[in-house]
Amino acid sequence: MRHSMPIVHVKGDSRTSLHRCTFILMKKSTFSWPLLCLLACPAFVSAQDISGLVDIYKGIHSHPELSHREDHTAALLAAELRKAGYTVTEHVGKYPDGTAAFGVVALLQNGPGPTLLIRADMDALPMVEETGVDYASHVKTKNAAGQDVGVLHACGHDVHVATLIGTARALAASRSKWHGSLMLIDQPSEETVDGARAMLADDLYRRFDTPTFAVALHDTNSRAAGTVSITGGPALTSATSVDVVLRGVGSHRAQPQAGKDPIVMAGEFIVQLQTIVSRQENPLDPAIVTIGSIHGGTKRNIIPNEVKMELTTRAYSDQARQIILDGIRRTAQGVALAAGVPDDLAPIVTVLDAESTPAMYNDPALTTRVKAALIKSLGAQNVIDEPPGTASEDFGILGLEGRKIPTVMFGLGTVDPVKFAAAAAQGKLVPGPHNSLWQPLPEPTLRTGVIAMTSVATALLQR
Repeated sequence: MRHSMPIVHVKGDSRTSLHRCTFILMKKSTFSWPLLCLLACPAFVSAQDISGLVDIYKGIHSHPELSHREDHTAALLAAELRKAGYTVTEHVGKYPDGTAAFGVVALLQNGPGPTLLIRADMDALPMVEETGVDYASHVKTKNAAGQDVGVLHACGHDVHVATLIGTARALAASRSKWHGSLMLIDQPSEETVDGARAMLADDLYRRFDTPTFAVALHDTNSRAAGTVSITGGPALTSATSVDVVLRGVGSHRAQPQAGKDPIVMAGEFIVQLQTIVSRQENPLDPAIVTIGSIHGGTKRNIIPNEVKMELTTRAYSDQARQIILDGIRRTAQGVALAAGVPDDLAPIVTVLDAESTPAMYNDPALTTRVKAALIKSLGAQNVIDEPPGTASEDFGILGLEGRKIPTVMFGLGTVDPVKFAAAAAQGKLVPGPHNSLWQPLPEPTLRTGVIAMTSVATALLQR
């Protein structure tokens, strides 16, 4: 449903007026904030503008694309940024196998000053949507393994792309308020954590510009729509993808003594794996080991030759990461040794560097500046200090080795405030990222995202 209200002009003291405007809109409706008071200045965006941004979001949500396949989403964003006056380059990025990525880079220069990189990601997940909304995804495709899968923006990258479009428009329309250069990045393949590397491998900074700093946002179910959150220092864990193949000797199930059963070994491996974090890792240095996929066997009366498992490890420190990897190798070898597996069939443990990413670190000094801008535009009560999280992101890779470029990512609340409060009263969260029932509330989420990112950019891009 679309709503209309009179256009609101902000007058007087900019900070006070912006807060008053926000308060009036929130009082008007918990569920629909049809105006965007975008900057701490006499600026506005009409109900038609925000409604159009919501339509873009719903279109992207209805037509999600898996990692490495984001051609239509990239083309849509590129077209919108060109309309807003940006110089746009498409197909930026190169994967290790030499194939081109669908990265988009948009530049807008506005006199002398710093260069700010703002990043959004655009790929979806292989999941079937179960929200029942009228703009739900019904897309089906085959994944890289040839399996039939649904496709769903279950991590909110549709919110990220729409917010980037709204932010780009607002900043292009308010050039008198900032000075320097904008470098907007629409990054592919975040879910496979190889998109940022692909863009850097295509000489991103040499071809375009090396940013002074980089910022991004990520939507979350841990906060209500209308609020944001931020963490200084270590913000998200590293993610390391590991493949483990336990090899055995196949035989008839009626004669198990004639074989070496890799399914039994896999069961022992899974149980023993839990002791890496609980008994080998320092409990003051958090870490996680998860098996997300296990495959072995073809028929109930056959002992197979092998079982394949896909693992993910997470940690804040390099030391914890190495303890986990060493523990995985030792555990696999120990299980095989105990089962009497011959040396030539020893387990194969492979660390997938192309599907791994380091811990994400929010530069403390830049975090302070970003938080101040968020408080000024949204009010202190809507900016929450967030503890470090255990999700992972490849955005930090854009800061380069040794954190040469300061980076900050902040959280964007997405949940209907009424549903959020009801769940919180029960000590629960509503379904969130990577859940087929996750349903961001579009209008207030996008509204807050554009206000937040526009205010941050304006604050950072000063002479």
